[in-house]
Amino acid sequence: MQGKGLITIVAIILGLICLNELLPTWYANKVENQANALAGDDPVKYQKELERLAGDTLDLGFTELHYTKAKEKEMKLGLDLKGGINVLLEINQRDLVNNLTNYSTNPVLLEALDRTDQAQKNSTKPYIENFFEQFQIVNKEKGTNLKLADPEIFGNTNLTEIKFNSTDQEVQDIVSKRIELSTGTAYEVIRTRIDKMGVTQPNVQRVPGTGRISVEMPGVKDIDRVKKMLQTSAKLQFWEVQELPEVFPYFQQLGTLVSVKADSIGVPKGTNFDNLININSLQTNGVANVKLSDTAVVNKILNSKIAKDARPSNIKYTKFEWGYKPDSGNEGNLVLYAVRGNINQKAPVDGAVETANISYDELGRIVVDMQMDSKGAKDWATLTEKNVGKPVAVTLDNVVYTAPNVINKIPNGRTQISGSFTQEEAQDLVNVLGAGKLPAGAKIVQAEVVGPSLGAESVSSGMWSFAIAFLIVIIYLIVYYGGAGVYAVIAMTINLFYLMGIMDSVDATLTLPGIAGIVLSMAMAIDANVIVYERTKEELFAGKNIKEAYNEGFKFSLSAIIDGNITSLLTAVVLYVFGTGPIKGFAVTLGIGILMSMFTCVLLTRVLIFNRLNKGKGLSVWTAFSKNLFRNTWFDFIGKRKYAYIFSGIITVIALASILTQGFKFGVDFNGGRSYVVRFDKDVVANDAQTSLQNTLINKEGEESAVDVKTFGTDNQLKITTDYRIDEESLEADLDVEKKIFEGLKSYLPKDAKIESFKDSGADNYGIISSVKVGPTVADDIKKGGVLALAISLVGIFLYILLRFKRWQFSTGAIASLVHDSIVILGAYSLLKNVMPFSMEINQDFIAAILTVLGYSINDTVIIFDRIREFLQEKKSLTLKALFNDSISSTLGRTFNTAFMTFLVILAIFIVGGENLRGFMFALLIGVGFGTYSTWFIASAVSYDLLRKRGGKKAIAKLEPEDEKERS
Repeated sequence: MQGKGLITIVAIILGLICLNELLPTWYANKVENQANALAGDDPVKYQKELERLAGDTLDLGFTELHYTKAKEKEMKLGLDLKGGINVLLEINQRDLVNNLTNYSTNPVLLEALDRTDQAQKNSTKPYIENFFEQFQIVNKEKGTNLKLADPEIFGNTNLTEIKFNSTDQEVQDIVSKRIELSTGTAYEVIRTRIDKMGVTQPNVQRVPGTGRISVEMPGVKDIDRVKKMLQTSAKLQFWEVQELPEVFPYFQQLGTLVSVKADSIGVPKGTNFDNLININSLQTNGVANVKLSDTAVVNKILNSKIAKDARPSNIKYTKFEWGYKPDSGNEGNLVLYAVRGNINQKAPVDGAVETANISYDELGRIVVDMQMDSKGAKDWATLTEKNVGKPVAVTLDNVVYTAPNVINKIPNGRTQISGSFTQEEAQDLVNVLGAGKLPAGAKIVQAEVVGPSLGAESVSSGMWSFAIAFLIVIIYLIVYYGGAGVYAVIAMTINLFYLMGIMDSVDATLTLPGIAGIVLSMAMAIDANVIVYERTKEELFAGKNIKEAYNEGFKFSLSAIIDGNITSLLTAVVLYVFGTGPIKGFAVTLGIGILMSMFTCVLLTRVLIFNRLNKGKGLSVWTAFSKNLFRNTWFDFIGKRKYAYIFSGIITVIALASILTQGFKFGVDFNGGRSYVVRFDKDVVANDAQTSLQNTLINKEGEESAVDVKTFGTDNQLKITTDYRIDEESLEADLDVEKKIFEGLKSYLPKDAKIESFKDSGADNYGIISSVKVGPTVADDIKKGGVLALAISLVGIFLYILLRFKRWQFSTGAIASLVHDSIVILGAYSLLKNVMPFSMEINQDFIAAILTVLGYSINDTVIIFDRIREFLQEKKSLTLKALFNDSISSTLGRTFNTAFMTFLVILAIFIVGGENLRGFMFALLIGVGFGTYSTWFIASAVSYDLLRKRGGKKAIAKLEPEDEKERS
């Protein structure tokens, strides 16, 4: 065989590379398992044993393994396997534009920004593109003829490269570049903060074309701390403070307005503003002392248009900001401060911190000492000199940390932040300040949290599903193909080894969908062996000897294998480009698995088989059970196509009717909102819990929010989805939702249940074990991305089939079958959404399942089309109908074996793989069944009818006219 030596060398080198990549993972797990065995369930003892064992070194001769280095290089596990948090941060693009315009108050600019904010809610374009469009619209409507280079827009000292005569296009290019650079700066700041937290194997990536940054931190347990760290912009500012005597008359006026216009403001009738602000208990330089539960109502009143319009001139630009946390001895309240603002809301001192460290004041309380840079020091000296004897507020991200009275001028730029810090809070603040400030505010627009207990269960269920699927494939291959099946198992095992090694080498993260991708790629990899072996059987039945049969089997199967794998690879690429998070993991494993199967199952298997045959040894390609299965099997597929059309027509009509009348149940990643999986220490009735939560999750207008509660897997687990505070992406909103859910479920929890334990299911046998938050803008992006991915996949497959088979009729037939399969699956999810005992939501996972089905189904179709092309040359006397029937019938063995094995593998994952994968696998089960059917009765039948109308076999080959006589 040509190239035998090269293939062997490549296989050995690839194997050594993969071994070198996987050894650190093996060793790190070995040490941790030893420490766990010695420590039992004692976490303190486990840490001590781990530190002791970490000092050991394993010398393998060609390399030495150290635990610390091995831990750094081990394979990354996604948060669904390890627990942790995955967030999508969005940098506030409006803040960036404001900064570049030097906080201009030009009315055209401000209106353009307001319109851009609205346009972004229904747009997938970058913010800055929408801004330029809206600016031109407003500019034209008002007839102002402002240029972007105007000093009141971008022609200021912040953008010195813009000249007075710069064209709008030149300014757009400069501003877009600066926005991109600012997002890059934000990425570096975020990454530095995470490094300072000491998180193991974080994954921080920019999302191309957006102002978003994806952060995955497996193993993290203090979720609230992480969210706060990521969203803090570190915008340290110093402001003058207005005290109560200046503000009190305005508060009196507000008290009257609220009593009269409560409905217009949006607060309940009878709201007493004077009682809310509670100024009699005030002990600081603030202007109000508000109960924590009342802060949202006070915010709503102060930010209402009625309240803003009523402001007197002395507080026209005042910023009302809350204290960092309740003061000692005042735990149930939060102080409200009045910060003296100005027309552009630019702080007198916008601190650029050079150094920050933890210190202690004269009373032994923890404080943060800071040293400003030269400009900050100069501004600070001016501010303190001006306000001797008066209070000055130190704010970070519009939260007041401290507001002490200035004793004297501070000329050296040194200052101190106090705020009843814990050691951890002070360290986080030092880390944030030390990492630098974000160029603009950041908010979490999408978040997924998985508790450690659920992660451990996912690993267990994933491994079990993998083991069972692997065993099923091994048994089936050996039972069906005998000795040749053994070589297929060897190739599959090597393929798996290569797949894991390459994933580790490219720093890919293994996720639960990734494990599903590995198992599925394993099943699809066997397809190459099945194609070869089925063709080899045909050659043996034709009277050829064993070597000739195998040679012909590999030779004539290569085209079909390449075509089938390229279409599947195209699906994997589309999934990777348009997917996010776990879907990318699925796409990566599927893509690498397909590429490796081409090498192991086609090239390496051939080397191994011919190495045996060249030694004069035989190699069976069947067993007594399978020898005559599907041999000489023939069925009139084309003759029965009308019955198939009727059946498919009925199924399609039912599916479309359900889709149009009942619709779908969309997941939070398509609708937006928050979803929580909650575990209880006893069984809970979902409907009862839903009623309880509806009475708790009431919005500020007094209306019930949408709540959906379903049993999730077992009867002691619920999946709770709500749109309560859906438009708010702050940490405060997250905490409020969690608190309300805790209150609504309290009657189903242990009597001594605390909210801290409820939010950390790793501590007890109850609580939130996973959560997902998706903002409405991100949900729209995901939905549009999913539709685009489907469209691109269909177009790509159509073009590839057209390229390979030269006739649009084949492409149209293939696409018809794929559309048919998609409608059937969508119809099933619409019809059964309230019937099945597992999630039937339309979400990102579902889109991945649809695309996987398309790749699988087209693989089958390509095999038949390839056989039609071959028979055109070998069986020229056949009619078009006979040509199609013979081609389909001759590939029945291959189609059945591949479909049956794939079905068994998916069924194993469906049963054992865990609740999170059931909906995904159910779509694949339907897809495999109907995909096989549609290959025979839709793709082939539609192609046949289209070709028959265009002249039969003459439409695909230059044959004699009398060869095409069939017209039925």
